Amino acid sequence: MAVEKGKKNKEKGLVQSMNSKVDLVVKGTSFLGINSYGKIMIGDKAFEYYNDRDVHDYIQIPWEEVDMVVASVYMGGRYIPRFALKTKGSGDFAFATKEPKKVLKAINAYIPGDRMRRSLTVWQVLRNRIRNLGKKK
Repeated sequence: MAVEKGKKNKEKGLVQSMNSKVDLVVKGTSFLGINSYGKIMIGDKAFEYYNDRDVHDYIQIPWEEVDMVVASVYMGGRYIPRFALKTKGSGDFAFATKEPKKVLKAINAYIPGDRMRRSLTVWQVLRNRIRNLGKKK
């Protein structure tokens, strides 16, 4: 089962959810292309995002496809502006919510803690680039 992204196909009709049980639904923002606002749904089978304005704009990521969850963490964990789901074959999907801690705890029920990481800080990225300047590929 692969990641499913909605297309502008008017023949499809309404989108069928992959989840049979829903743990959490919150408002969220998707950063795939142009920012879009909608609902993030965490369920027993998948992570799902549905756009509020366009029913054909959705993202469904089964838990088997999620390779890693990366969160931007600031001020010792008090502020988490966004998180991303890295998939095995379809790339990265970045999201933001007003309640990221709730979302990450709900995701942690289906993704083990060793596959949930903090993103690198700006200083760590700069340090790594400076260290790698002299190395050849």
